[in-house]
Amino acid sequence: MDNGESVIEAAGVWRRYSGGFAAVRGVSFSVRRGEIFALLGTNGAGKTSTVELLEGLARPAEGAVRVLGHDPFDRRDLVRPRTGVMLQEGGFPSELTVAETIRMWAGCTSGARPEGEALELVGLAGRRRVRVKQLSGGERRRLDLALALLGRPEVLFLDEPTTGLDAEGRRDTWALVRALRDSGTTTLLTTHYLEEAEELADRLAILHEGRVAATGRVAEVVAGHPSRISFQLPEGYFLGDLPPLAPLGVTGHEISGRRVLLRTGDLQRTATGLLLWAREARVELAALDARTASLEEVFLRIATGAAAGSPGGADTGEQPAREGALSPAAAVPGAGTAPPAGAAPPGDAAALPGARGGGRA
Repeated sequence: MDNGESVIEAAGVWRRYSGGFAAVRGVSFSVRRGEIFALLGTNGAGKTSTVELLEGLARPAEGAVRVLGHDPFDRRDLVRPRTGVMLQEGGFPSELTVAETIRMWAGCTSGARPEGEALELVGLAGRRRVRVKQLSGGERRRLDLALALLGRPEVLFLDEPTTGLDAEGRRDTWALVRALRDSGTTTLLTTHYLEEAEELADRLAILHEGRVAATGRVAEVVAGHPSRISFQLPEGYFLGDLPPLAPLGVTGHEISGRRVLLRTGDLQRTATGLLLWAREARVELAALDARTASLEEVFLRIATGAAAGSPGGADTGEQPAREGALSPAAAVPGAGTAPPAGAAPPGDAAALPGARGGGRA
C-alpha cells in the first residue's frame, strides 16, 4: 500500500548521552505509508537509540524527526494516539491475568479494540485467565504485541517482536504483521533475525556504529556484494591450472589447502566457465557450492568493518535527504542542544510512562 507518502522521517539525526558519547550519528531515512521497514545492526549499533527518538521518548541532539508529519517529542498529543509501540520488555504487573492486563491498558487507550479481538489477534484467547507471571517468555511477547495493537495504530514500532517465540509463533507473528501492512499500517521493526527482515521488510537500513551503512530493498542491498563459488581442486591440480579467472567475472579468491573460494560479480558466467573447464579436463570439482550473496553475508561484512559502502548509499553522517523529505535545517526547537538531564540510556525506555502509545497523552 505504498503511495509514496513518508510517515516516518529522520534527517541528519544525532543522539548523545552524558559524557558526549554519540550513539546515533547523522542517521537519515524515511518510511512510506503502508510499508514494513526493518532497522538492523549489531548490539550497540544505535537501533534502540534511534527508535526511541522516533517514538518521542527523547529529543535529538541534532537533526529532526517527524512521525505522521509531527515532531513526536513536542507534539506527542497528536502522535501518540495514532501509534503503537512494542518494547523489548513490557514490565507487566505479574499478579494480573492476561485479560486484566488488556483491560487495564484499554482504559488508557482511545478507541481500544475489544479484549477478545486483541487476544485473538496474537493467539492468547485461550490464556486470558492465566496470570502474567505464569506466561512463557514467548507468550509475554505476544501480550506485548496485543497491547501495542490495542489502539488500532497507523504507525507501529516493533522492537525485537519475535524474541522468545518458537518457530510457529514467529510465523504467526509474521503473518499478522503482513496483514497489518495490507490494511495500511506502517511498521518499523528492529530485529536480530536476518531471516525475519528478509521475510517481512519492504525496505531496510543496516546501522553500524551509529550510522546508516546500507539501505534499500533487500535485493538492492545484497546486489552490490559478490556471489561465491567454492570447490576442492582435483588431486594434482593447482590454482594456476584453472582457466583465467578475470575473464570469467572473478573479482577475488581465497585458497586453503585444496579448497578454493572464488568471489564473482557474474555467478552464471563463472560457474559455466568452471564446469566447461572441468568437463574438458575430465575432472570432478568436489564439494562444489555456488550461491549468491545473502543478507547475512552483507550484515557480517558491515559488522566487521569489511564493507565500506553499499547500494542505496552509505551514510557518512551527512547523507542528503530524499527530495521532498524533511531537511535537517527544519529541526524542531531545541534540536542541536544537549539531551535533557537524566535522559534514559538505550534499553531503559520501559521505565518511561506511556511508552507504548496508542491513545495516551
